[in-house]
Amino acid sequence: MFRLAHISDPHLGPLPKMSLRELASKRITGYVNWQRNRRKQLFGDTLENLLASMHAASPDHIAITGDLVNLATRTEIESARVWLDTGFEPEHATLVPGNHDAYVPGALPRAKEAWEPWMLSDEPSPGAELFPSFRRRGPVALIGISSANPTLPFVATGNLKKKQARAAGLLLDRAREEGLFRVILIHHPPVSGAAKWHKRLRGIRRFGKMLRRHGAELVLHGHTHLDTLYHLDGRDGKVPVVGIASASNGPGNARPPAGFNLFDIDGGPGNWTILHRRMRLSGAGPSFEEVREGLIGGPDSKIS
Repeated sequence: MFRLAHISDPHLGPLPKMSLRELASKRITGYVNWQRNRRKQLFGDTLENLLASMHAASPDHIAITGDLVNLATRTEIESARVWLDTGFEPEHATLVPGNHDAYVPGALPRAKEAWEPWMLSDEPSPGAELFPSFRRRGPVALIGISSANPTLPFVATGNLKKKQARAAGLLLDRAREEGLFRVILIHHPPVSGAAKWHKRLRGIRRFGKMLRRHGAELVLHGHTHLDTLYHLDGRDGKVPVVGIASASNGPGNARPPAGFNLFDIDGGPGNWTILHRRMRLSGAGPSFEEVREGLIGGPDSKIS
């Protein structure tokens, strides 16, 4: 049995002091949103308590589906690197970036450089793009797709282009031939209607076509700050698509409080089982409680 944990959207705070030059961009809208809303939602020790609870579950690996930072300043990116260094060994954690990690032009390359140990494929080709990434951990293949790109103010769309989808499809085929359980990591939900129009994934049809042609066993995403479970058509049947609340969101807000997913993966090719447990911040915290348990992804799927 292989245990995979999943967190997303920590939006590490607080915001650093920013120059007028840094604010003279899309960042001004994000700065206002932080001051009016987000800083009130991200409570005290919520993230630290979540990490402690998650690590206590002894996962074999941790998937992080983006939005480590808020406005992608140099200081935030460097601080996020320290956060990763402190809590996650690159061998045991895989990261894909989110739209906030690519908030303005030039931010995403800096983030990729700073966070590369958690993004790098097992066998990187010299000069190749980081994404799609391929990491094998035990019976599991983690295939990372980057939907992150800078956008205009008040827009938080992601993008999956043809080249990356084609390359990801080849990795999915490779993992299938090796008899691995395939997990796709992406920030934006690849499901129509799962995010508002100005926050959607451009390339949803391309993702769906890739999944139907090549298949996968599980898709994990973030972005919406919601606890969700969808299913998409895959090569060999329905594929569960699972989202999660922000890892830093405190209680008493419109969005669900902080949580993390646990997946116990067992079996083998053609006979995989996935026991999904969703853990959520209880009451005013600091403990986390199980709010969902069930088998997903197969003919015996159920919720208890």
